This record gives sequence, structure tokens and C-alpha cells, in this order.
Amino acid sequence: MKKLILAALAAAGAIVAGKKLQQSKAEQALWAEATDKLPKA
Repeated sequence: MKKLILAALAAAGAIVAGKKLQQSKAEQALWAEATDKLPKA
């Protein structure tokens, strides 16, 4: 039973970490777009 609980906690932790990583990448992309140098006209 303990192994099942540990496996469930590990899976939940992996899901949370994956979502945070995806959110971080999206925020980095947004900042990169917002601070991108404008082309000279």
C-alpha cells in the first residue's frame, strides 16, 4: 500500500513539475517577444 501511495505522489509531482516548466517556457517566450528588438525601418 505504501508503494502505491508513493507512486501516486511521484506521478502527481511529475505532473505539477511539467506544468510549471511549460508555464515557465510560455512566459519566457512572451518576454522574448515583448523585448525583441524592432527591425530598423
